[in-house]
Amino acid sequence: MTEQNPNTRALAEAGVSIWLDDLSRERIATGNLAELIETRTVTGVTTNPSIFAAALKNGEAYAEQVAQLSADGADLDRAVFELTTRDVQAACDLFTPVYQSSDGVDGRVSIEVDPRSARDAEKTVAEAGKLAEAVDRPNVLIKIPATEEGLPAITATLAQGLSVNVTLIFSLTRYREVLNAWLLGLEQAHAAGIDLSTLHSVASFFVSRVDTEVDRRLAESTAEGAGELTGQAGLANARLAYRIFTETLDTERWRVLKAAGARPQRPLWASTGTKDPALPDTLYVTGLVAPGTVNTMPEKTLEALADHGEVTGDTITEGYEEADRVLDAIAHAGVDYNDVVAVLEAEGVEKFVTSWNELLETVRTALKDSANS
Repeated sequence: MTEQNPNTRALAEAGVSIWLDDLSRERIATGNLAELIETRTVTGVTTNPSIFAAALKNGEAYAEQVAQLSADGADLDRAVFELTTRDVQAACDLFTPVYQSSDGVDGRVSIEVDPRSARDAEKTVAEAGKLAEAVDRPNVLIKIPATEEGLPAITATLAQGLSVNVTLIFSLTRYREVLNAWLLGLEQAHAAGIDLSTLHSVASFFVSRVDTEVDRRLAESTAEGAGELTGQAGLANARLAYRIFTETLDTERWRVLKAAGARPQRPLWASTGTKDPALPDTLYVTGLVAPGTVNTMPEKTLEALADHGEVTGDTITEGYEEADRVLDAIAHAGVDYNDVVAVLEAEGVEKFVTSWNELLETVRTALKDSANS
């Protein structure tokens, strides 16, 4: 058996599940994903519209299916749906042994609802069901954006017995609302007689984008010491999210659900590739180590971790006081936290819609070229 990298193995042993933030048909077909499972302790995959747009733009691996869809007269939405769900289905199959050996905790593959429905709860719930039915694998996670309108959709989707990855979380307030939506979904599922042990969820809390926005504002601040706070907001925000997570698991509401077989909704650190070259390239991995978490990382970050990442055990739970101090200092420097997270959420949805439109355009061109060849 191929040996696992010691750094990735150390992260997994510290209680962090490593998921790859990328998927393409080529990655599956060439055996690259299987190799990462073997050598890099990868136990899951996350996708989003940007990832699929890049995969389809650069991949010859889709030509045969595109030709078939074109011959069948498939419209654009159906073509995109079938292309993306097939990749997720294949990845789910690849991760089945991990899924089984981890009792359903890992071996998970996420697929996102159409981001154009991010502000429409009813459409989101309907699409979540459609995606789950099409992939038809127990280890799929349906990704739902944590917009205000997304919260009831999270509850309703879980209540139907579907496992959910809540995405685009930036704010601590919104994270509390996500946890409430999750608990409500479990309560409704339990009332409907659904086995809670089959329901899994992660909450994708974005990290590096917080630093990008906060650091931009700090650079414009005239407050004394503002520059010294660069590169600290993302970790502080995420660490305080973990504190909220542990507090939630210490409530009577959770204990009742746990007794009925429910599993915790694990925090998932997303956007963990370092965007500022002045910051260490493994900052959002080694700085966010705590039991019961997931870190989904682009391959570049994964390889940086494997090459030189130093995992020294829990780097979250002793840092709550410092994290509070950092966010207070950022506020004193004139950076409005509530405005930062509102801007990031709006931009996050907008970026995914833009990527979705790129994906549609790529598939439209491919269908047209196939019809003309």
